[in-house]
Parts: sequence; C-alpha cells; structure tokens
Amino acid sequence: MSAAEDAAPAPSWMAVVAILSACNFTIGIGVFTVVGLIPNLAAALDVPVTATGGLLTIYALAYAVGSPVLVSLTGHVGRRRVLLAGLAIFGVASALAAVMPNLGGLFGVRALAAAGAALVTPVSTAVAAAISPQARRGRALAFTMFGLTAAQVAGLPAGAWISAQFGWHAVFALGAALTVPCLWLVATRVPRGLRVRPVSLPDLGATLRDGVTMGAVLFTSAYLGTIYVAFTHLPTLLTERMGFGTGAVSLTLTLFGLGSVTGNLLGGLLADRLGPKPTSVALCLGQILILPWLSGLPLPAAVFFPFVFVWAMTGWSFIASQQVRLIGIDPARTSVILALNSSAIFIGIAGGSAFAGAVLTRFGLDALGAAAGCAAFAALLHLLASIRAENLRAATYQRQSAGMKR
Repeated sequence: MSAAEDAAPAPSWMAVVAILSACNFTIGIGVFTVVGLIPNLAAALDVPVTATGGLLTIYALAYAVGSPVLVSLTGHVGRRRVLLAGLAIFGVASALAAVMPNLGGLFGVRALAAAGAALVTPVSTAVAAAISPQARRGRALAFTMFGLTAAQVAGLPAGAWISAQFGWHAVFALGAALTVPCLWLVATRVPRGLRVRPVSLPDLGATLRDGVTMGAVLFTSAYLGTIYVAFTHLPTLLTERMGFGTGAVSLTLTLFGLGSVTGNLLGGLLADRLGPKPTSVALCLGQILILPWLSGLPLPAAVFFPFVFVWAMTGWSFIASQQVRLIGIDPARTSVILALNSSAIFIGIAGGSAFAGAVLTRFGLDALGAAAGCAAFAALLHLLASIRAENLRAATYQRQSAGMKR
C-alpha cells in the first residue's frame, strides 16, 4: 500500500460493510438476472436454450479459476484499489454485453465479468473481516454477503421480466448501470489504507498444498452441493409433484429466496454466539432431517410453503460460519483462502447439479430428496473429519511450542 493510503483516517466499520454489501448486490444482480433471461435470450438469438445456458457455465468456470489467482496476483495492492478495479472490469464487461450482437461475443465478455466479480466478492469479505470487531465478525461477514443473497431474490424474476419487456440487452445494461454508484461509493466513502495482510502466488500454492486448510475449504462445496441436488430441479418437483402452476412456482422460489436472505443474517448471529464449528454441525444435521421430505411430495400447501422457507433459511445460514472458521484456520492467508472459498461455491453448485442429473436419470424425480439427504450426511462426515484434522494439527503445534519453551 502507498503512504497516502496508510495516512487516511479509518471510517466506521459498519459504514464500510454496508458499501461492501451494496457492491455484492450489484455483482449478484449481474449474475442472477442472467439466469432469468436465458429462455428469452435463446428465443431472440434463435439458438437452443442449452447454448445460452453455457453463459452460466463459462461464468462459473472463469470465476472458480480466476478468483484465487487474481486475488493472489493483486495481494500487495491496496484493497480499495482492487475493489475499484474489480467493479470497473465488471461494469465494462456488462456494458459490452449490452451491445454485443451474438452469442459468441457474450461468452467472452461474461468471462471478463467473472474476472471482475472474482476480485470484488472475496476482497470485500476479507476487508469486512479485517475491520470488524472479532466478537461481531460473523455478523459483519453475513451483512457483507447480504447483498449477494438479496440479489438472488430480486435477480431471477427481474431478469425474466426486463428481458421480456425491454429485450435481453437491457438486462446487461442494468448490471453496467449499477456499478456506477458502487464505484462512486468505494472511491469516495471507503478509505485508503485498509489493512489486510498481503498474499501472493506462493501463498496460493502453499494453501493448495495444505490438506487441512483445503479440507475445510471444500466443505463449502460439499454443503452447497447438497442444497443444489434438490434445488436444481425444484421447479420440476413443484409442477409434477405439487401440481403448482406458474404463480405458485414463482411464490415458492420467492419464499426460497427470502429464506436464503434470512438464513444468511441468522448464520452470522449464530457464528458469533455459538462458534462456527457447532453452527456448521447443527446446519448439516438440519439438512439431513429436512431434505428427505422432498421425496415424500406432495405435501399440503400450508405445510410445504413454510417447509421451503425453513429449508432455505437453514441451508444458507452456513456462509458466515464457514467464513469465520476459515479465517481462524490461517489468518495470514485470509484473502487467498476466502478466494478459494468463493471458487468452492461454484464447484459445489456444479457438482450438486451434476449429481442431481445422474440421480434423476437413474432413479427418477422422487429420489432427489433422499439423495440430497444422503449428500447432507456425507457433508457432515466431511465436516467432522475436517474439524478433527484441524484439532489434531492445533494440538501438535501446542505440543511443539511447549517443547520449545522447555
């Protein structure tokens, strides 16, 4: 960081976290509105839906690969500058997508947008963790990610509606427009001199070789994969097992989104009060109990709607507790670990969706809930093994330290 950055006064950490949350909302809108416009984009370009669906795949791959690499390459740059750069890249890519004439060009600019997002979200969480009081770290991380989960609620219907009313170009134009106030907020309200321990490519390499740390990071993939085993085909379950029409399907997805937002905030509170490890264990147990019910549909609507809300709330409560746990494992490499955690999110979504497809092909729709419950049990075993490895390493360090003191 430059001397000028170091000399700037620090603002209220809560104000900075609110700005970081707004930035993540913009990133989330740029992601989830694209999910909603896929059918309209396919019709407008006269291509199969599977072809336009590739925009989601290329974004996920570019983010998963790019996030830890880009965060490591920019480890010695001031965090405010990195946030500005990430937002600028995301905004320019979104603007280019708004004027792109064909699907091939969209693939390129969506990969570029993912590179910008791959800087913003992990850096924002690292900053939130660094500036917040330790006793409120879970809540600070939850509120930083609140923007992303809120965008999930708004983005899916917004993408479908805007593309139907104004064309698919308008969806990407919205993403570009939202980056402008975020750039202004970061440039004028986020102070210079935010102190986060710098990381580098050697730090990334060392983290990737650290079995204990990577075992903890990959719990994110295991847990999110569990959710997406069922969520990937939730609309099909709603229409074919619950007998829902378009309105009831939309209501269910909205309830799921609201549950996700609630769970994100609740998870931060639980992480601060119970600790990240007990919170994660409890949430795994909750998913083991909840998910198999999806194999017993139909349920009465008066039972099913609260069930969906509780499922989403418990499912998405894990984010803050997992981030707090990862920060505690190796504070010196917080930035790169959180970037790897962001990559693990997309790996989990892709893995859960792929497993769901295999279950659906082999065993049918009614097996999804039971399969998701089994995946939740596997995630719990992963978590317990990871915690045990972490505790064993900590005990080894303590014995070594005690021996050196003698």
